[in-house]
Amino acid sequence: MSRQRRIIHVDMDAFYASVEQLDNPQLNGKPLIVGATPQQRGVVAAASYEARKYGIHSAMPTSQALRLCPDLIVLPVRMHRYSEISRKIHKIFYDYTPEIEPISLDEAFLDVTGSINLFGSAETIGLEIKQRIKNELNLTASVGIASNKFLAKLASDLQKPDGFVNITDENKQAILDPLPVSRIWGIGKVTAQILKSRGIGTIYKLRNTPPCILKELFGNQADDVLNLANGIDVRAVESEREAKSISAEETFAHDIIDKNILLAVLGHEVEEVAQRLRAEKLEGKTITLKLRYGDFKTITRSLTLEAHTNTTAVLMRQAESVFNVWYKKTAGKLRLLGFGVSNLIKQGSGQQLLFPDQQDKKEKTIDEVFDKIRNKYGDDSLKRGV
Repeated sequence: MSRQRRIIHVDMDAFYASVEQLDNPQLNGKPLIVGATPQQRGVVAAASYEARKYGIHSAMPTSQALRLCPDLIVLPVRMHRYSEISRKIHKIFYDYTPEIEPISLDEAFLDVTGSINLFGSAETIGLEIKQRIKNELNLTASVGIASNKFLAKLASDLQKPDGFVNITDENKQAILDPLPVSRIWGIGKVTAQILKSRGIGTIYKLRNTPPCILKELFGNQADDVLNLANGIDVRAVESEREAKSISAEETFAHDIIDKNILLAVLGHEVEEVAQRLRAEKLEGKTITLKLRYGDFKTITRSLTLEAHTNTTAVLMRQAESVFNVWYKKTAGKLRLLGFGVSNLIKQGSGQQLLFPDQQDKKEKTIDEVFDKIRNKYGDDSLKRGV
């Protein structure tokens, strides 16, 4: 008889903002955001919990955030610093399992099924990881534990910040049933409103809805939605050693269609992915945009480049080109926007041009300089030319 999987989801609390407060204790307890200034037509990349009390959230225009809280502190993004801390967090993870699936710099799934004989129960491992992050890095993480990824991620979000929740087979329905249907992956704001109009507002109501109605509402996804409502998720943790891409994505608190805001978010994601590629000495050849509409319909748009690269300017140009084609043809309000690079090789191991492109060499040099300066002064300390 196979052992039940034990999955841990670790989600850092207000990560970018918390790192800023860590590096400057005078910011503790103050409302702050990390992002570009209104003059740069910027958006919020992260908000401290003090700022969230004013209704401020990620992807909100910085100008709007300042209207909600005139005393708001606006800090530049320092992606290298966040990446540095993220690597230290992952080093802690690796002390317990190699089965790690990073979702972004500040969250990851860990499959600790094979680690229990060495380190004790999943609960013991989760508590140790949480405590080590606090002791070694002076940051807080919310930890969720369950038998699958859906429940583990849900658990980590139930008692934020500094939460610790274990969902078991015995308590999962008691936890799931009262929750709104929007907590199920695949159910967005529009779909939730449709369900509510049919008297289906909670997960309990959803899982007790006749299959014929679910089929009418969800089509071929009806079985998947019903499985999640019953706490069933068969997806495995895809460990870093098996990862074939590096990506970043942002889920918005409110659906967004504004082109400037979406391009600003995409720009942050390209910067993050490009810097991670360079940090890990990798290059990629295929870029992919992940676009999830308000009704949770998700599409991807990919492009394979002529050569492998980790140059920010190259990736930015191509990402914006793919985005503009999508926006012109099928633009709609987005719940999520993501950017990824796949078809990865070790940096410099691909076919080299006999006569290197001088512009590419220049942009690589710019990346090196920008990386050093942004690491010290923040990502908005320098701006790329157009």
